[in-house]
This record gives sequence, structure tokens and C-alpha cells, in this order.
Amino acid sequence: MRAGIEHWIIRKWYETPQPPWYLRMLEPVYRAALNHEQKKKKSGSKSCRSAVPLIVVGNITTGGSGKTPLVIRLCQIAKELNLKPGIVSTGYGRRSRKTLLVKTDSDTRDCGDEPVLLAIRTGVPVVVAERRCDAIKTLDDMGLDVLISDDGLQQTDLNRDMNVCVVDGKRGLGNGHLLPAGPLREPAGRLRQVDYVVTNGVWEDKPDDLAVSVMQLTGDSLCALDDSSVMSAAKFRQNNTGKKVHAIAGIGHPQRFFNMLESLQIVAANHAFPDHHRFCLKDFELAEPGSAIIMTEKDAVKCRSLGLENAWYVPVDTHLDESFEVTFRQHLLGLMKECK
Repeated sequence: MRAGIEHWIIRKWYETPQPPWYLRMLEPVYRAALNHEQKKKKSGSKSCRSAVPLIVVGNITTGGSGKTPLVIRLCQIAKELNLKPGIVSTGYGRRSRKTLLVKTDSDTRDCGDEPVLLAIRTGVPVVVAERRCDAIKTLDDMGLDVLISDDGLQQTDLNRDMNVCVVDGKRGLGNGHLLPAGPLREPAGRLRQVDYVVTNGVWEDKPDDLAVSVMQLTGDSLCALDDSSVMSAAKFRQNNTGKKVHAIAGIGHPQRFFNMLESLQIVAANHAFPDHHRFCLKDFELAEPGSAIIMTEKDAVKCRSLGLENAWYVPVDTHLDESFEVTFRQHLLGLMKECK
């Protein structure tokens, strides 16, 4: 049911120029709520401030755009500068309301899938909290140099030093309408108010006068779900000749993952699930005995305990424009000097 509704609404947002009238009628309600939040910020309501520079990586559209891979790369850059970064998250969809330090083997039901993935891929402290301010307070006690918030661009009480907005290059801003008529959390003009706009892939129909940096996500190997082995795509194809392959994706834009597999010449039956889907064994009854299963890295952290056979995931590497990395490094070092 949820998958069907999600698919329907995404089609209305991204594949049709004009949303249905009944969704357009609700757009002013969302706009009024958004304006109210902005007025609260301007009125000087209490804000949350970290002891070190805070970078917010967010988006102005709902759903996945590529924030998590970018957070991973920004953490790597900070570490290359001999800085100690930490990550702030609310842990979307988790069942716990506690403020938790995420470990590589933490239960995704308590922490969320993306925070566990971030802990695995970065090796830096990741804290989830119902309120980002609580996560910031916890990280402030760890002697870190910089904090990076995974999402939070719309959180008006968050006093940040740098805003980075990620746009899905393939989808762009959809039909350009605010929720629920379109995918926008904020008007498109917000893109001109952030420090950097990073597009996940080339954004072909972007505004001509908008400066953007392009991020590319690549993956050329497959890891066993239990991390017992790694093999190239060619080796995977050879080992699974004659077997049915099923591709599983519970992310914001599943087709991006399916396209990646096609680029690796892996032919698979594609199965899209809602973003942050909580997988169980029943979800994999679609796979015949002896077939192979391939999933995203984010989905893998939720499926490791299911005991799936011949199950693999594709880790991705994040590649940014060299000019962006140079500018970001200079900006970050400048913030560090100001903080001293």
C-alpha cells in the first residue's frame, strides 16, 4: 500500500507538469506554515548553537537526493585536514526517542539506517536524537573540531556556519510546487541563499544563472552481505551465469541504483520499496531458491541479520568537482580560524 501511494505521488511530482487540483489546494496551507516558521526565526526565538563550526547538508525536496554520500565525503575531507568531525542526525524512522551514540553494529530500528551506514563508512562519532540540538550537545562534549548535520536545512532554530543543498540531478525540482502539490520543502529561491548547491549527477535543466557543483556516485564491485568477500562486477556475472538476479532498493530514488547495475552489465529483476523500508524475510520471497540478490549499501545495514543466501550490496564512492573540494577546504579552514 505505502509503496503504491509513494509511486503515485512521485509520478505526480516528477512526471507531470501540473499536479492535480486537490493537491494544489493544499499548497497554500503548507506555504503559510513555512512562513510562520520563518517569522519565528526572524523574531529572535531561541536558537541552538554548537561549540564548533556546524555544516548542514540538506535539500529542498522530499525524498533521497544524495545527502548521505555527500556527508561521508565531507567527513573524509575533514579528516584529510587532520580535523575531528562528528555527525548529527535524527535517525529518520527509528523507534527509539533516546539520544544515542551510533556504533557500527547498532540496531537500525533504534538508530535509523543512514546513521548506522554513516558510522560504518566514516568511523567518526554519529549521534542521533529526536532534537538535533540534543545531538549537538552530546557531540560538543567529545572534543571534536566540526559537526556535520545530515539534513536540517529547514530547521530554523539551528545556528549553522555553512549550508550545502543537494539536488537530484535527474529529478531536479520536479514540477516546482511546494508540498503536497510538488516535492519542494521550500521555494526554489532557497537555492540562492545557501553556500553551495551540489547536484547528484548532472542537472540538465538547472537555472542558467545558478552555480552548482556536480557529484558522481560510482560503484564497481559487490560485497557479500556478511562482508565475507568482495568481487568485481565481471566476477559476479561469471559466478551467477544462468541464475536469476533480483535487485532490491528501498531508497528515495530506486531507479538510480537500478541504472547503476545496468552500467555494470548486471541484468536483474528490479524491485523498488519505499525509502527507509524495514525489510523482513517475507520481502525476499520474491527470490527463487538459488537466485542472487543485490541491494543498496543503505539497505544492507538493515538486512544483515536476515540470513539471506547469495546476497550482495554495492558500496559507492563519492566524487566531487575538484574546484568544489578546494573551495570547501578553504572555507572549512577559515571557519576553524574564526572559531579559535
